[in-house]
Amino acid sequence: MSRIGNHPIPLPAKVDVTMAAGEITVKGPLGTLSRKYPEELSIKRDGDTLVCEGGGPLYNALHGTLRANVANMVKGVSVGYEKKLSLVGVGYRAQAQGDKLNLSLGFSHPVVHALPKGVKAETPVQTEILIKGIDKQQVGQVAAEIRAYRPPEPYKGKGVRYANEVVKLKETKKK
Repeated sequence: MSRIGNHPIPLPAKVDVTMAAGEITVKGPLGTLSRKYPEELSIKRDGDTLVCEGGGPLYNALHGTLRANVANMVKGVSVGYEKKLSLVGVGYRAQAQGDKLNLSLGFSHPVVHALPKGVKAETPVQTEILIKGIDKQQVGQVAAEIRAYRPPEPYKGKGVRYANEVVKLKETKKK
């Protein structure tokens, strides 16, 4: 049984939570998120905290996941999430234009990545991409899709990488 699931979720002052049968909706200054969950689990509001409750084998299996998802929703609507990518390589650059991200990654053609609704991209420098949004899963998925166009290669380290990612370089073959 998860011990994470036993921790209460603190609610900031500007966050409003509404619960219906098997669905929770979290509203905050940055937006609204909602998620469905199994009826066997329940979320109770206790003052300015939320607590996951229930019983049985399904509760034991899912209450830690439910608690983590709801905590991520609360953080997303109050603070938001961001991932930072950096482009390493000669001629590699990015440019954000509305809901599209134009990437020049050494291919014979430019790569245009359409951003889903709720995710924004900024390029403070041509070689850095900042992906922002309120849904943690969606922000991480968009970052992974952009990185998948040209993952870092192990000999020179060229490619798209996360800002804190360390690429271990291989030595070239000797005669």
